[in-house]
Amino acid sequence: MTSSTSVASSITDEFVARLADRAREAEELRQLPHATLTDLAESGFTDLLVPARYGGEQADFGAILDPVRRMAHGCASSAWTIGFYALHNWMLALFDEQAQAEAYATRPFLAPAPLAPTGRGVPADGGVRLTGRWSWATGVMNANWIMVGALCGPDDAIYPALALLPASEIRVEDVWHTDGMRATGSNDVVITDVFVPEHRLVRVVDIYSGTAPGAKIHHAATYRWPMVPALALLAAMPALGSAERATDVYAERLAERVIAYEGVKQKDKPAAQAHLGEARVRLRALRGLLADTVGQIEGILATGDPVSRDVRGQARLAAAHIVHESKAVIALLLASSGASAHFLANPLQRISRDVGVLSGHVIFDYDTSRELAGALSVGMKISPIAMV
Repeated sequence: MTSSTSVASSITDEFVARLADRAREAEELRQLPHATLTDLAESGFTDLLVPARYGGEQADFGAILDPVRRMAHGCASSAWTIGFYALHNWMLALFDEQAQAEAYATRPFLAPAPLAPTGRGVPADGGVRLTGRWSWATGVMNANWIMVGALCGPDDAIYPALALLPASEIRVEDVWHTDGMRATGSNDVVITDVFVPEHRLVRVVDIYSGTAPGAKIHHAATYRWPMVPALALLAAMPALGSAERATDVYAERLAERVIAYEGVKQKDKPAAQAHLGEARVRLRALRGLLADTVGQIEGILATGDPVSRDVRGQARLAAAHIVHESKAVIALLLASSGASAHFLANPLQRISRDVGVLSGHVIFDYDTSRELAGALSVGMKISPIAMV
């Protein structure tokens, strides 16, 4: 088995360049191209956070973040999809041991995970019968398994849970006609009266707190990470990587772009130089915030203590801030690039569209994230179903 360092480094510059070469094709297909799926399988990247007992790398959770950030230099929606495929391998490790053995037998394990509890699991002998419809099923067009959020149990004792089931038991509704993040193929999923055994259910409260069954099975801090910070920080990486790529594209264009009706190169304009300097320092600040946030959580987990709701709220806000600032940096550079930046051949317009759609994810709601973090920091009560 190769080391986790080598698996993470399998996302090479060449891998990223191929994502960039296929970005237009991925948009048109509205899913990952077959060649990208082949590259992904050969890289072994989805095994990065898979437990060692199932042949995975069992890397520290933070090892997933930098490769996904770099993938976004090629294609943000491909990076988002691949990142979530890898993250959902980590989520599978939180389930019951029997569920893990069943699902990890399929490699690479490719599973979307629409988390909103828009399904109902009615008690049945040995499990539940599940019915519902879910939106935002990223990667569903190439899925072999799926995880969905559902309200389970009897009417007088309902609890939110994640249910794991084979993709052969779902129906996909083609609704993903968007102006950005098109390659994610985030279509709707319909499930009708499908039996899900008890061992393929895990309570959301345990996933949120880092106390899911997998935390007891696998003796590594990776599987005690609380889900919301894990999800939010991973999902922020395509935005940060996209802003970095936009900054590089802008810098490259400065040397060649001549300002109409002025006859001077843009690189000689003080305003253009200032915009580039501002973009780079704002991105440095975001990378520092990311490192500090990950370091704080990993430091707590190293002591064996649970991660408090206050820290979890701050981590969600950090992720939302990374996306908010990345989007602002991209807007600054796009506005300074002239009308030619909006041709479809120019990556700046695609970067802007992708991050515009990405930032609409509920986890990045800036007002809600700031409100939750502020309330938790002063000990106020928050909604029991708040995503922290």
